[in-house]
Amino acid sequence: MFKKILIANRGEIAVRVARTAREMGIQTVAIYSELDRDALHVRVADEAYALGGSTPQESYLNTEKILEILKRSRADALHPGYGFFSENAQFARDISNSGITFIGPPPEAIEIMGDKISSRIAAQKAGVEGVPGTTTAIEDHEEIVEFGELHGWPVAIKAAFGGGGRGMRVVNSKEDAKDALESAMRESEKAFGRSECYLERYLSWPRHIEMQVFADSHGNALWVGERDCSSQRRHQKLIEEAPAPNFPNDIREKMGDAAVRVAKACGYRNAGTVEFLYQDDDFYFLEMNTRLQVEHPITELITGLDLVEWQILVADGHRLPLAQHEIQRRGASIEVRVNAEDPSRGRFLPSPGTITKFIRPDGPYTRTDTGYESGDSVSQFYDNLVAKIVVWSDNRDKAIKRMVRVLKETEIEGIVTTIPAHLAILEHPEFQQVEYSTKWVETRAGLENLEVQLPPAAEQPEAPVKKTVIAEVSGKRVEVNLYLLESDTPASDAQSTTRTRGRSKKPVAHSHHSSTGGGSGQVTVPMQGTVVKVLVELGQKVEVGQSLLVLEAMKMENAILCERSGVVKEIRVNAGDTVGTGDTVVVIE
Repeated sequence: MFKKILIANRGEIAVRVARTAREMGIQTVAIYSELDRDALHVRVADEAYALGGSTPQESYLNTEKILEILKRSRADALHPGYGFFSENAQFARDISNSGITFIGPPPEAIEIMGDKISSRIAAQKAGVEGVPGTTTAIEDHEEIVEFGELHGWPVAIKAAFGGGGRGMRVVNSKEDAKDALESAMRESEKAFGRSECYLERYLSWPRHIEMQVFADSHGNALWVGERDCSSQRRHQKLIEEAPAPNFPNDIREKMGDAAVRVAKACGYRNAGTVEFLYQDDDFYFLEMNTRLQVEHPITELITGLDLVEWQILVADGHRLPLAQHEIQRRGASIEVRVNAEDPSRGRFLPSPGTITKFIRPDGPYTRTDTGYESGDSVSQFYDNLVAKIVVWSDNRDKAIKRMVRVLKETEIEGIVTTIPAHLAILEHPEFQQVEYSTKWVETRAGLENLEVQLPPAAEQPEAPVKKTVIAEVSGKRVEVNLYLLESDTPASDAQSTTRTRGRSKKPVAHSHHSSTGGGSGQVTVPMQGTVVKVLVELGQKVEVGQSLLVLEAMKMENAILCERSGVVKEIRVNAGDTVGTGDTVVVIE
């Protein structure tokens, strides 16, 4: 068995993997960026090493630095978590070539299934059909127009590499094709390092149902159970359920068999998830995620299994702990993703900041997976998932009631979260009666009427400053970097050091009533982020609702809209600029 595992990730998944490893008697190694120096995943690990940098590209996506830390820490295995490098075939190959065990599928399987185009081809060879779509990357927006005219509008553009809804755009007409493709490719490039996209017919009212599969190196493969992930916004999941409600058992068995065939078709090993769209008693292959899913806890609760333990055992060469007929599923489990977003009026605007208070829920059959505690900060540079709250009961109705109770007991202050939206969804009659689809949240859940009381402007915690001192350890002279609060640092020292984080002690106010300053002509941004693209020019006439610029925050692109017709008098930002909450970016007169 492995002696030490390096967890190449951050947040709740790094914490979750570390806990199972500890129960198995395995030591863990955490890695961290400058912004995560004091993060929870660092605190729970046995060892922790600095990556340097703040952005994902500078830190968690730095292969050379991770390989260096693997050598220094003497870890004999690496768990990638999800996101970042978890579905990067070259990274898996680099890790394996260095003599370290990659706790995941073979690089060849990641290459086949990580590319959504080749995965469709592999599924077809296994006799599993997908939604009508293309099997080559799009090179020009005219291809979208041709596809839409042939198969009908709307059309879905999807990132060929990656998942989680990143890089996905729905095109409703030929007029939208060019901008949609540019935006999809841009977001895909930033999220996954690859910009290739493909097309699919966009189904009218489908449910998103995925099947958890496992395979070992001894030729065994099985499906553990399905999850319904239809409650989505911006093609990203909000609420997941296991098992899928109102789902015929004969379809469940056929879908499970299809998922196993897809896994075997690519020589799969370890944990994977085969995703399907389900509509009118038919299901279509969507994609395969070659990693552990965010929503794996609900499968664990209805089966009583530890899927991370299975991952580690399979990676160490063990056979699957159970056979297909030994998998048992009981009751119903629900997971909600508590994100740092303001769901007011259904906009789900990013809400980074410092969590001043976090009291987790408690009670029977209640689980909270998180990478944060009171006092921790949610950065604009990373995913906005704060916590996953999971409940179990012996039936779905009771599980819904338990989750409502649990969410009402949860206290998170300092940032805005999606909890009010979760409550609105869970208490909606159509959700309770399973009359939903992947489009339901944004079209019929009524979130456009949701108003969330925002926290008052808060003083941000003081940023530490770096001070290099000379220390003597066991008679050896060494340089040590200390990170001190400015209030603890002499003024002369503070002036000569460099800040490791952004502005200090700046009050941050949140605003959701308008993304453009309420029609005053002062167009402000509702969250901190990076300007991706400015869409207007000086002197240009603009109308209400027109997009003025694209702002990236928490790995999501957000259009900043005009709420007052007029002429562009000032443009105060350029592409690549970083802006803070409430900053004026454009002036309209």
